[in-house]
Amino acid sequence: MHGEYLLLLAACLVITLPLEFILGARVHRRPRALLLALLPVLLVFGAWDLLGIHRGHWWYEASRISGVHLPGSIPLEEVLFFLVIPICALLTLEGVSRVLGLLRAWRAGELAREWREPGAVSGVFQGSRPTDAGAVRLPSERTGDA
Repeated sequence: MHGEYLLLLAACLVITLPLEFILGARVHRRPRALLLALLPVLLVFGAWDLLGIHRGHWWYEASRISGVHLPGSIPLEEVLFFLVIPICALLTLEGVSRVLGLLRAWRAGELAREWREPGAVSGVFQGSRPTDAGAVRLPSERTGDA
């Protein structure tokens, strides 16, 4: 089907974008951090794709893409892939971190505070250490609280 690749990318966004609003993933609210996460993917894999296309290692079925090609004969859909899929991954990661954080807050009796202050439970994309992902700090454990 013509444009199938674009439809697949749109479906990925439709499925994961609600995580931004329903669970408060907060990925799109931090454009600088999002750009820093996307830029290496776009540069490295974009260069890899250009090399692969140039050397004839792979090609794109004309009946499944829009026909719009960017410099280097890379299809528009392929560049969008390098943007959409990492965004979907970040939304999923942050959504799961948010749910796990809410569960931890609920167990610790701090669910009301977390729901009022989104982000009080840290997520991975929010710059926390991996071991702290979704961790809830008790008042005595927080920096500056005595």
